[in-house]
Amino acid sequence: MAKKRFILGFALVLALIVFSWPSTQTAQASCGAVTCFVVIGSQQQVPQAGLLTVNTIYNYTPMRVLDGTSGIIPAVDQSTREMILGHHKETRTITQQATLDLNYGVTDRFGLQLTLPYVWRTHKHIDGLGEDNGGAGEASNFSANGIGDIRVGAKYNVLPTLSSMVVLGFGVYLPSGNTHAHDSNEEIMESSTQLGRGNVGLNPTIYQTYELIPHRLNQFASASYRHTFRNNNGYQFGDEYMLNAGLNLVTTPWLILTNQFIYRYIVHDNFSSSLLRSATPADGAAFPGDPIPIDTNITDRQVPTTGSTYHAFSPGFQLNLGQLIESSWTEMTSAYFFAQIPFARDSNNSLAQGTSYIFGLTRSFQMLGPS
Repeated sequence: MAKKRFILGFALVLALIVFSWPSTQTAQASCGAVTCFVVIGSQQQVPQAGLLTVNTIYNYTPMRVLDGTSGIIPAVDQSTREMILGHHKETRTITQQATLDLNYGVTDRFGLQLTLPYVWRTHKHIDGLGEDNGGAGEASNFSANGIGDIRVGAKYNVLPTLSSMVVLGFGVYLPSGNTHAHDSNEEIMESSTQLGRGNVGLNPTIYQTYELIPHRLNQFASASYRHTFRNNNGYQFGDEYMLNAGLNLVTTPWLILTNQFIYRYIVHDNFSSSLLRSATPADGAAFPGDPIPIDTNITDRQVPTTGSTYHAFSPGFQLNLGQLIESSWTEMTSAYFFAQIPFARDSNNSLAQGTSYIFGLTRSFQMLGPS
């Protein structure tokens, strides 16, 4: 089933090539991290031959339980391979991420990309529902920081014109992030909260842009797909589909205003485990007590409170510092800020991403002179 989803996802991204319209050469990009997926800088286009473009990005993303949902989710115990239904009550997660993104033009149409994220994550939930503290559970905290999953990729500009661009990309996520961090009770946290996914991920992309009004207004669109293979803890993250579309307005040579819409769909995660449920008052003398077995066989199971849909509107601006202040320090340098504001979300009773904020700085360096 996972292989079929991968093939279908890859085909979807490639099919978007046929239906995408032309593109523009204003600097655009899409973050390589789950929490940051607005088109924001120069990550997606191919730099000219010999040009190194360095992006430094900071992203702040809070997550909370939506109104009308309980936030009660299963425990996913990777050490014992058990999924215990109704075992946790989510409270909040805050993720901060600093990303160093390097893009290098091998030729004017072919480029290489390296993305290195550093993640700070704090998480709170009520653990042990049906067991501890008379069945009410106990508060548990989790905090970790470190390198996330590194992404390496290549890009090719299939439509390089003065007014348009279509860039095909393919990236690979490397399992460099920690997957065995512990919470305040010295228990290994669920895979979905860890800094890394624990296995290789494949990430085809397409990006296009087109000048509607030369040097004044352009549109852009991007699509991406991610498939991550099952890790050694028996956990597999759900496939992710992403679509972005928006407009850039050049108000002055140094100020660009951007508005874009974002759609993200994530399939349910899958865990190879036995299945239990937390005890409830309806269980009589068994409450509070140990979780009650449902199926002791270790087999692949969907994690019911994972997967989500997310729609957001993202306004922002970019300052071309070299146009604003002429100096050697600001040459080929730009700064940007974006808010990512959700307007429709479905997180399957789990935490949902709130309004996020993205700050960034881009600078280009000519490493090799023209041939």
